[in-house]
Amino acid sequence: MPELILASASPRRRELLAQIGIVPDVIEAADLEETVLSGELPRVHAARLAEEKAKAVAIKYPDAWVLGADTVVACGRRILPKAEDAETAKACLEMMSGRRHRVHGGIAVVLPGGRVRARTVETRVRFKRLEQAEVSAYLACGEWQGKAGGYAIQGRAAAFVADLNGSYSNVVGLSLYETAALLREHWPK
Repeated sequence: MPELILASASPRRRELLAQIGIVPDVIEAADLEETVLSGELPRVHAARLAEEKAKAVAIKYPDAWVLGADTVVACGRRILPKAEDAETAKACLEMMSGRRHRVHGGIAVVLPGGRVRARTVETRVRFKRLEQAEVSAYLACGEWQGKAGGYAIQGRAAAFVADLNGSYSNVVGLSLYETAALLREHWPK
C-alpha cells in the first residue's frame, strides 16, 4: 500500500486529518518561497502553492501519495499576509473589521507516477466591527502569530465571526470535505 505523505508542517492540518481518521505515514514540509506572483489572484495563488508544495515533497517519495495544501485570506483581490508581527496582524484585523473576506484553500495530491489532482475551496467570512480593545486583547493573546490574515478562527477570533458561508475547516487550514473526496477518488486505502 502506498504511503500518504503530508507536505505540511502545520499542526492544524495534521489535527484536521486525524478528525476524519487519516493519519499520514510521513509529515514533511516543503521549503518554498511563497511570494505572490504579479497579478496572481488569491484562488490561483492558493492552488499554485498547494501543488508546488506537494510536487516538491513528491520528488523524495515517487511511490507515495503526497498531499499539499495552502490557505490564503483575501479582502477583494488583496492577499493578506501571514502575520509575523503584531503590526501586521493589527493591520489585517482592522482591514477585515465589519467586512467580508474570503479564505481560499488549495488542495493538491501528487499520485504515484507524478499525476496531480487538485481542488480549491472558497469560504466567505464576515467579521463584526471590531472595537480597538478587542483588537488589542487579541494581539496580546498571540494566536495570530504565523496565521494567514492574522487570526485563528478555532481560537479567540471565533468571537469576531458574524457570518460564515462555506467550509469552516477550510478557514482552520484544510477543507476536510474536499480533501476526503479527493483522496477517496484516488487513494487505494
